Amino acid sequence: MPPTKAICIHGHFYQPPREDPLTGVIPNEPGAKPYNNWNERIHAECYRPNAELGNFQQISFNIGPTLFSWMSPYDKVTYQRIISQDQATLKRYGVGNAIAQAYNHTILPLATYADKEIQVTWGIADFEHRFGHKPLGIWLPETAVDIETLIVLAKHGIEFTILAPWQAASEGLDPTEPYLVKLPGGRSITIFFYEGALSARMSFDPKATANADNFALHDLAQHFNQRKEVRNEPQLLLLASDGELFGHHQPFREQFLAHLLNGASLKTNITPLFPSLWLKEHPPEKVIEIRERTSWSCHHGVLRWSGECACTPNNGPWKNNLRNALNQLAAELDGLYFEAVYPLIPLPRVLRQQYIYVLLGRMTPERLITEMAGKALTSEQTLRIHLLLESQRERQRMFTSCGWFFDDFDRIEPKNNLAYAAQAVRLSRIATGIDLAPRVKPNLKLVQSTRNKVRGDIVFERQLQRTWDF
Repeated sequence: MPPTKAICIHGHFYQPPREDPLTGVIPNEPGAKPYNNWNERIHAECYRPNAELGNFQQISFNIGPTLFSWMSPYDKVTYQRIISQDQATLKRYGVGNAIAQAYNHTILPLATYADKEIQVTWGIADFEHRFGHKPLGIWLPETAVDIETLIVLAKHGIEFTILAPWQAASEGLDPTEPYLVKLPGGRSITIFFYEGALSARMSFDPKATANADNFALHDLAQHFNQRKEVRNEPQLLLLASDGELFGHHQPFREQFLAHLLNGASLKTNITPLFPSLWLKEHPPEKVIEIRERTSWSCHHGVLRWSGECACTPNNGPWKNNLRNALNQLAAELDGLYFEAVYPLIPLPRVLRQQYIYVLLGRMTPERLITEMAGKALTSEQTLRIHLLLESQRERQRMFTSCGWFFDDFDRIEPKNNLAYAAQAVRLSRIATGIDLAPRVKPNLKLVQSTRNKVRGDIVFERQLQRTWDF
């Protein structure tokens, strides 16, 4: 008999790219001691123990491509354990419990339509390459959403995503059931809204997760829809959190998660499930609209990644100036790319999307370029296109959301974004002979730390000089 009360914990497991774009190696990060960098430390505290406990088979989860590409060579055993746990679920139920993620953790409502396409298609391809099947769902970075993003998801076969309850344009939202969002052109997509108050308590109140039995008996039970319970109607309560909560942000919470889903919830007749399995028996019955340009970690929409808001007080105008500078650089890089590639390859946008298979090691750049050109090009032409594709890769990385998340510019995250921007400029200059640096530096001069006056143009110039000295 199908369960009438089900619980889903969704873990968003993600780390931004930390690699030096010149060496491909993560520099030593002193704050992560006794480990070399934060990836290694969080891996030891979170990813590995959760995989060892089998937690990835009990939850809904996504793992960011930048994190998984690091984990694969670093710890092949844990990497394979995570994949195997999704594959076991797929074998048992016909659907997996892992979902994809937009590739570079870009805030998609702030991205162009073309960039939305790249982020989604690259994220899907990365998932298929690692998990061996198509994803039914996808995690939107920071759950940031607009209708255009949902159109792109549906266009590429994504059936559902997960949003915060305040992203629904409706009063009286019931988070124990999925909703349908109708899209232009006759398409639609399913939205699961996580339960806000209990998700926040699980994420930020260590006392709430100190005892899994109490959490199941008291916290979970009171958040189900009581009227549905009286009528014995099926309901799924979804809680969402950064996956790093379980063992890194809160020590030993991987043990809490294991006991909650393997024993404590079942004692209260609550069955652990996940969205793709729930949809097999319970498709959405209600239609809803979303609030566009909203997210789960900024109650001012997406202002946290584009301007000044109370989420990061006293941050000054540097965020808006940095976004404007990188938007201009992206347009300049695109211009060089299309001008050089279009005479040789008639579908440069498709070529750029297909480049993910080179990044995944599925094919060589020479083979991809030859196939897309429909003929063999000269070695010089092939090299030029390859350099421009690598420049486009860095162009995507420079929009990693972490570069805008915190309150001040003088942090490693925005500096990393500028390192990727400098590498993009270097590669495009090698390919075309055109130096975009003089065009972007005046805008970067406006990017300034509110603490110590560190400026974006100085950081960019230092990174650019490194690329030429490398």
